[in-house]
Amino acid sequence: MPIGIREGISFDGARRNWDDSGPRPLSWSAWYPAGGHACVTIPAASSWFKREPVAWDARLASSETPLPLVLLSHGSGSSSAALEWLAYRLAQRGYVALGINHHGHTGGEPYRAEGFLCLWERAADFSALLDDPSWRSAIGGFIDTEAGIAGFSAGAHTAMLLMGARVAYSQFEPGNPVKSPIRGPREFPNLMDELPKLQHIPVFQASWERRRNDYTDPRIKRGTAIAPGRSVLGFAKDSLQGINKPVQLFGGDADTVAPAAECCQWLHHNVPGSRYEVITGAGHYTFLPEGTETGDQAAPELFRDRPGVVRRTVHAHVAQCVADFCDCAH
Repeated sequence: MPIGIREGISFDGARRNWDDSGPRPLSWSAWYPAGGHACVTIPAASSWFKREPVAWDARLASSETPLPLVLLSHGSGSSSAALEWLAYRLAQRGYVALGINHHGHTGGEPYRAEGFLCLWERAADFSALLDDPSWRSAIGGFIDTEAGIAGFSAGAHTAMLLMGARVAYSQFEPGNPVKSPIRGPREFPNLMDELPKLQHIPVFQASWERRRNDYTDPRIKRGTAIAPGRSVLGFAKDSLQGINKPVQLFGGDADTVAPAAECCQWLHHNVPGSRYEVITGAGHYTFLPEGTETGDQAAPELFRDRPGVVRRTVHAHVAQCVADFCDCAH
């Protein structure tokens, strides 16, 4: 079965972009089972990531029942393409996988400190996109109105917010009692220093004041958190303990960026009934795609796994677990 992909852009008129020059952009990518005699191609190798063979802008496979939907949220400074390994396999199982390049926090545009600091805006991105019928019209066909969600690293934080978690403390705010051992992520290592500079900017200040809002979306029925980062340690415990939807967690025992024993395990202990699996030998970036020669030369640390770890095998296992988990809702 060919897998289709389509990309587009929507806008959230209720929020401003970080420049305060227009509505917040919602740049989306969707992978899905394609119908008919779709023409499959392999995307150009200019990406850091190896890409899957897809049919660009193919029509959605016809179905008498709505195709199930899974939302995908990428990690810090990355893009939806970084979760193609999961999206592609979900589409092979009959799902529509829909990802967003989160404004200011994605490699698809210039990095913005605001985007890295205001993670809660990422959750609002998905709610706004679900409200917008334009992406459904672009893909065509019959797609479920309810969804599961899976997120990697910062995307796991996004998934948990949509499931009912609420922020008690942002990771880098001065009053956070859980002191971060770093001043910023790999992509923005001096992030903590940027916070005081932004306090006088209205669009940032408005977002910062929303950080403790409730971003639960009742359309999101179950969630998967993959290698959640230290930002999850700022969730209010009572909000986690109030989550009554299925949650599964994956971590790697070789993860030094977001140690599973520190982040995954903490979530598992605080989210009732959550499932938790630690994958032997997996590091944080094992959950990124395999690298191209371009990627390996530009950032080798993202594509080197421990001896004996086969990244594609880890991806296949996690994708099957996500699909099986989401199947339970149908």
